[in-house]
Amino acid sequence: MCAIAQVVGELLLWCRFWCRCLRGKRKVVAVKDSARAFAIETFGYNHDYVFVQHLDDKHPHVHLTVQSLGHDGRRLNPRKADLQAWRERFAGELRLRGIAAEATPRRTRGRIRKADRGAVLALRERKIAPEVDRLAREEVVREVRSDKTTKRPWEARIRSRQDAIRQRYLDYAAELQRSGTVRDGALARQIRQFVKDMPAVETRRYVLKRELSELADNRRRDAEQSYDADQRGDPRGDERSK
Repeated sequence: MCAIAQVVGELLLWCRFWCRCLRGKRKVVAVKDSARAFAIETFGYNHDYVFVQHLDDKHPHVHLTVQSLGHDGRRLNPRKADLQAWRERFAGELRLRGIAAEATPRRTRGRIRKADRGAVLALRERKIAPEVDRLAREEVVREVRSDKTTKRPWEARIRSRQDAIRQRYLDYAAELQRSGTVRDGALARQIRQFVKDMPAVETRRYVLKRELSELADNRRRDAEQSYDADQRGDPRGDERSK
């Protein structure tokens, strides 16, 4: 379970809180009550807000809209730390109402890439290439054709941080294992499996380069197979080349 806050527009702050849970009536009510409690505690003293619950989706969720200009004349301008604090607060409200919820930063789950925006996902579902995808691919193609790799020091920092996070988990697992108790041993195995199941540390640029490389390799193999078939006089080569 998680809460995601997103700033949109100049006058309004849209906070979209998604709770992936069962459609049981009690849980649906709990999600709504959690959103209300969160809004009162976080914004009620200084910002007007309105929220609505949607039940016509695969996952019940709440949309919370907050007026960014507060009664004190100051605009709401959340930073990364604020967004994380909001997520944790909303998860806490869910737990108080019996819904298992956590709000861990994505890096602690081994995820380094930000989630794509809803508009981008919608375009992909309609088989339309978003502008952000087109620009990213063009950049990778230019880099590959020029045979020059632009240094991106932040990618090295990302890998280094992920190595440190994963090693910290394994250190905790080793410490639990040394206790000798059955319960700690079971928890140590769960932690090791959690680290094993973490996604590979791959930036979006790296994934695009790999996809383009695989596409080029497949085309080259097809061309070679077609050429070999032509040399042998294999009629199937004509079919493959069509």
